[in-house]
Amino acid sequence: MNRLKRWVFNLWYWGSPPWDTGVSPPELLQFLAQHPPGRALDLGCGTGTNVITLAQHGWEAVGVDFAPRAIRRARRKARAAGVQAEFYVDDVTRLRQVTPPFDLVLDIGCYHGLSEEEQERYLARLLEVLAPAGHFLLYVFFRPQEQSPRPGVVEADLARLEKGLQRVWRQDGRQGDRPAAWLLLRKP
Repeated sequence: MNRLKRWVFNLWYWGSPPWDTGVSPPELLQFLAQHPPGRALDLGCGTGTNVITLAQHGWEAVGVDFAPRAIRRARRKARAAGVQAEFYVDDVTRLRQVTPPFDLVLDIGCYHGLSEEEQERYLARLLEVLAPAGHFLLYVFFRPQEQSPRPGVVEADLARLEKGLQRVWRQDGRQGDRPAAWLLLRKP
């Protein structure tokens, strides 16, 4: 991800970014109700809402984001919530600061902001940190056109994930005027 893009994202955290709702989605809560606690990694964790939810459900929770301001806020929120969680400023395509393996890797809105080259590195590292039989819970929205400069994925980006992971389920929906999807994938 280029420097300008990183700077812009970090700038958002001086206020309240529109994606930072402070509420964990029902898809994550459903997963937590159906699976025993383990180790979880939230990629692009922002201010840590979902990491805190994971910790409150007994998970050993780790969050990474490339925005230092978001990570500082996440650490404060976790302390205020009284939970143990780890947060790191890190690149989701490298993950140099986390200690695998993880039983769950969560991504709500990070993968769809990466270039194709970054997605390839992301997937390679994801497969390294995800435990055997581990789950990957992903939320993405789609680009309006294949060559659109707007963030989002196309079906080929999702197919790339299934080279190393098996799809458990997919739930299609919308985010505003754009198609979106939740996917749960599992490492064989």
